[in-house]
Amino acid sequence: MLIARLIAETSECETNLSALADALSRQGGALTCSDLKGEVLELHAEGRVQVLLDTIDASFASPAVLVAEGAIEVPRLFVSDMDSTMIGQECIDELADYANLKPQIAAITERAMQGELDFEAALRERVALLAGLDESAIHACLADRISATPGAKRLVATLSALGTRTVLVTGGFHHFADPVAEMLGFHRVVGNRLAVESGRLTGGLIGPITDSAVKAAVLREELAALEGSAHSLATGDGANDIPMIEAATYGFAYKAKPKARAAANGRVDSDDLSVVLTLLGVPRSQWREA
Repeated sequence: MLIARLIAETSECETNLSALADALSRQGGALTCSDLKGEVLELHAEGRVQVLLDTIDASFASPAVLVAEGAIEVPRLFVSDMDSTMIGQECIDELADYANLKPQIAAITERAMQGELDFEAALRERVALLAGLDESAIHACLADRISATPGAKRLVATLSALGTRTVLVTGGFHHFADPVAEMLGFHRVVGNRLAVESGRLTGGLIGPITDSAVKAAVLREELAALEGSAHSLATGDGANDIPMIEAATYGFAYKAKPKARAAANGRVDSDDLSVVLTLLGVPRSQWREA
């Protein structure tokens, strides 16, 4: 049995439900029951996850939806991407602006996020272009350009208060991820390290690369460390996040690229990450601010 939760427009709910039931039936599935609680519509259905998600998309155009196999509950583990997910920017693109290279580097970033380029090769190519940039540009970029996504602090703080382990895992850099994680309240950070000599970027990286395989491995490693069975939550937006999203019980694509969105069983198309709490069934009385 599949359980779906979505943010629904109450006035159009009955019409949209009828359209969804008809479309789902044509795809070999079946809508068995529905329950509207405030802005959240919960559906019970038979069929396949992706079919139900796509049918909901077509029938409701909901700003946020989650489809799960079984009861939805608060996860014990939350693992998230950073750039364009927990923060509203791509750090390397913003940093490139200080070297007057933003258009060139942003174009490579976009292709990598779409899954058109090998992630490690694209990362090394972009970092190499930054060779010679003063390290102070990182601090200026953090202060002037980097900001939390709406609802990100609330999501992390609330889950932490409920006992969830939180991990920020990024294909970006510790120079950015460490202060971002501190700002948002994550318990652990995993990312890449920029090589710096005499106060300037060398154009290289230190140590192994945090790529899509590492992101998924971190989720599995953290999950294995928890006692007993546990649900997990992951959020991301690009192709590099797909294995992590697929490995999670609840894998949310946040304003994502098409490939990442298609791989997820949760989708957030609005700005505010707080809707994840709503779909998980966390009452507003339990929401916390950072």
